[in-house]
Amino acid sequence: MTLTIQHVHLKTRDPKATMQFYIDNFGATPLGEIPGRGYRVNLGGLQLNITTLIDAQKHEQHLGIEHIAVETDDYAGTLAALKRNGVRILEELDVAGGRRVCFLEAPEGAQMEVIEKV
Repeated sequence: MTLTIQHVHLKTRDPKATMQFYIDNFGATPLGEIPGRGYRVNLGGLQLNITTLIDAQKHEQHLGIEHIAVETDDYAGTLAALKRNGVRILEELDVAGGRRVCFLEAPEGAQMEVIEKV
């Protein structure tokens, strides 16, 4: 059996604002609307589905996710842009191999991790 990632689903109180966060800060591109529920965007080849809680689903649903990690070849420039956009940086770390990473706050308690490409 072969599995591939089809999408990551983010559930939020405000799908439009959450979509705009990923567009403004991470260059996501809109893929389309999910009628009556939210939006789909492409984040560096990863499809994000961004919706509210879905009434038709009866299992327990939660807002947000823990984090999505992205890699950048311009760590300093990426952090500067995030800070200009008012994004809250939660933590910056140096990790193995001399790389830098940071965690930042995204909508609905989700986080993003920015990893310096080496």
